[in-house]
Amino acid sequence: MRKFKEHGFHPRTHLGQNFLIDINIVEYVVRSAELTRDDVVLEIGAGTGGMTTFMAREAGHVISVEVDRDMHSLATHAIAPYDNVTLLLTDALKNKNHFSPLVLDEIEKQLAVSPNRRLKLIANLPYSIATPVVSNLVATELPWIRMVVTIQYELGLRMQARERQSHYGALSVWLQSQCDVEMIKQLGPTVFWPRPKVDSAIMLITPNAEKREKIKDRAFFHSFARRLFGYRRKFIRSVLVGMFRKELTKPQVDEVLAEMEIEHNVRAEQLKTPTIVEMATRFQDKIAAVAALDEQ
Repeated sequence: MRKFKEHGFHPRTHLGQNFLIDINIVEYVVRSAELTRDDVVLEIGAGTGGMTTFMAREAGHVISVEVDRDMHSLATHAIAPYDNVTLLLTDALKNKNHFSPLVLDEIEKQLAVSPNRRLKLIANLPYSIATPVVSNLVATELPWIRMVVTIQYELGLRMQARERQSHYGALSVWLQSQCDVEMIKQLGPTVFWPRPKVDSAIMLITPNAEKREKIKDRAFFHSFARRLFGYRRKFIRSVLVGMFRKELTKPQVDEVLAEMEIEHNVRAEQLKTPTIVEMATRFQDKIAAVAALDEQ
């Protein structure tokens, strides 16, 4: 807070700026990252550069992204002693579905330094972009091996929710279909400045290759999961008939459900993530088979 007062800076609420000011929590995040010299760290939300410098001492390279020009100026001074930090003044996201090309280019550049390099996302994420940042990284083909991120507590509950729980949804399924997701610490408002009105959480997310291999087409699956939970209170048959009304008849939808022994009156929120993965594959195969018959 002293730095902000000295420079006359004020947090910008529209950017979701809540700065992590508890040094013990900063150290906990960095320790949980398990950094080595083979790691390229992506940090989104550099703030004053405090956590950036902690990570620079242990990682091979840190790519820190800051959209606020004032914060970028503060962070620039903090990282001056380190030659293994790239500080970008840009928005981390091009749009809600894609990272900024500038960020992606820098990641590729740093990964190319050595075949042993791997990517880790370690960040106190602004609440407003936490979902797309995490979701988009999972969607990429980048060789990421770990995420340790502070996010809003309720979002953390959504990420790790299981079927039949109130927070279970498309995000839960998307992440858990490819990753192991764990909330490793809950944080109260007092460790941030300004203090948010809600609790936060530190999430540990690691890729799970065995899970991911069961997804036939990740783009199709991503769309399938989002659409499936778009009408979470409707019965599954009704949702699927509407989703694939241009590709499949009602009897063809019923055939897939019968093969999976799924009742028509269950809802998406009652289905386990592996079941939804299998369902997406079966419907993709069914659509392909019907289309092939139509062409004959």
